[in-house]
Amino acid sequence: MHYSIKTTDFFEQVYKVCELIPEGRVTSYGAIASYLGAARSSRMVGWAMNASHKHPNVPAHRVVNRIGLLTGKFHFEGPGAMQDLLEKEGVEVRNDQVIEFKNLFWDPAVELAI
Repeated sequence: MHYSIKTTDFFEQVYKVCELIPEGRVTSYGAIASYLGAARSSRMVGWAMNASHKHPNVPAHRVVNRIGLLTGKFHFEGPGAMQDLLEKEGVEVRNDQVIEFKNLFWDPAVELAI
């Protein structure tokens, strides 16, 4: 199934992709950027995640760095909040890293069949 992410605002495009990440799965800043045709914009995806707390439907806790580290954890209410949210979904985290990252990785380019 192909999803349409039609908006000119990059942050809104990021949010639309994030809303599609299934519970118990994670993706990376770079995977989202690549899917949106902006492969060199991982940092901008990070900025969008930092600003996403005004959008309750955006599961920002499911977006981690390319090796599964919770690099965005300081942008949540407390340093353990991101990990807590992931663990409530069954994602194991140890030392700020997603265990079984490769098995839990959700690639929008594959999953959303571009």
